[in-house]
Amino acid sequence: MSVTLAGGILAIYFGLLLIISYFTSKGADTHAFFTANRQSPWWLVAFGMIGTSISGLTFISVPGAVGKTSFTYYQLILGHSLGYLTIALVLMPLYYRLNLISIYGYLESRFGFWSYKTGSAFFLLSRTIGSAARLYLAVNVLQIAIFAPIGVPFGLTVFISILLIWLYTHRGGVKTIIWTDTLQTLFLLIALFITIFLVGQQMNMGFMDMVHTISDSKYSHMFEWDWKNTHFFGKDFLAGVFIAIVMTGLDQDLMQKNLTCKSIGEAQKNMFWFYWVLLLINLLFLSLGALLYIYAQSKNIAIPAQTDNLYPMLALNGHFGTLAAVTFLLGIIAASYASSDSALTALTTSFCIDFLRIEKFQEQKRHKIKHYVHLGFSALFFVVIGLFHLFNNQELISAVFNLAGYTYGPLLGLFSFGLFTKTQVKDKWVPIICVASPIITFLLEWQSQALFGGFGFAKLILNGAICFALLWAIRVKK
Repeated sequence: MSVTLAGGILAIYFGLLLIISYFTSKGADTHAFFTANRQSPWWLVAFGMIGTSISGLTFISVPGAVGKTSFTYYQLILGHSLGYLTIALVLMPLYYRLNLISIYGYLESRFGFWSYKTGSAFFLLSRTIGSAARLYLAVNVLQIAIFAPIGVPFGLTVFISILLIWLYTHRGGVKTIIWTDTLQTLFLLIALFITIFLVGQQMNMGFMDMVHTISDSKYSHMFEWDWKNTHFFGKDFLAGVFIAIVMTGLDQDLMQKNLTCKSIGEAQKNMFWFYWVLLLINLLFLSLGALLYIYAQSKNIAIPAQTDNLYPMLALNGHFGTLAAVTFLLGIIAASYASSDSALTALTTSFCIDFLRIEKFQEQKRHKIKHYVHLGFSALFFVVIGLFHLFNNQELISAVFNLAGYTYGPLLGLFSFGLFTKTQVKDKWVPIICVASPIITFLLEWQSQALFGGFGFAKLILNGAICFALLWAIRVKK
């Protein structure tokens, strides 16, 4: 793909986002920035959340991982069904009943000041590192495809990328994000469908031919019943339940969108439809991965040592034509930016509400505070991405996402204890408990590797259970 073509795609893409931002941010105050005035249509929120939940890492890693783990990732997605049901029937009614802007406000009403700050702090840590890592992947693609050939240094590429996000989110916030993420989800899905079609065309396959070829291949293996295997069905399914609860239901980023719906009924409808669409899309990503491996083997193309590079290598090096390269570029940008712009808004919201208590100020002061916090998190993204680039290690990125099992565990423990017991805890001890539980989880994971391959994704459950048990140990006895 030529630099001119890639640059033109980028310019048109962000031009559309800025146009959407211009119209959606008209008359937006800080309340609209945080809540979109609770007027978002449920179907728009459901569609836009697809782009937020499918990051750039998902876009390239899920197809790439098929070579090693086949379709076993789908066990995790199947587990999401019970997770999203719990969110819709337990968490959402709670958030709407308390009329929350930041969902961590629940922890203050249930336990107290330190629990509230601890829960919010763990979200800020998790989302800042995770979202910066996702954006790093997109920036790398832009650097290779557009900026490096014209001599632009990586640091300037990062600055331009973050500046563009800031420009279309700084006024409208979540009110704008609802619409821009819808557009970005559309681009992501177009990229996925077109790539599958083009790969099939290269192998002279129609739709049913692709279905049968994938089904007959070794890659279609979906269910793992060996309990010693890292991807044993029981571990992955249960992990899928709790990952959905934690990374959607206990995450300000995803829940902020849900809380912009007009009513609890519409928010629940959004959650149910969101899951069914996500179920189909993840199956298509896995199918794409199988097709890419089958194609590479049929053409005697060497599989990259880093399997994440398989999809980019085939798409950008002309194997499927210019259209595939264009759609891949659009897809990776859409997936990464839909996740990052949403996170930037959620981080700003959480810090303003949870730590600065912005609601106690007049609108003019609120606007100024929100503006500086938004700038601050943009700068923090720049620093974290710079650190990733400095270490230049793809394994580091994988470790960052593995970190989610440790940083979200305390949130799972806190909310579970609050919802399923009526017991009060010694609030001042909660920060220590929430730091201790991930450390204990890490030690147990390390020891279990030799015995049964570790806990894998299920370490999130272990972490939450340890936090729950430690909270019980510091309960207030009557």
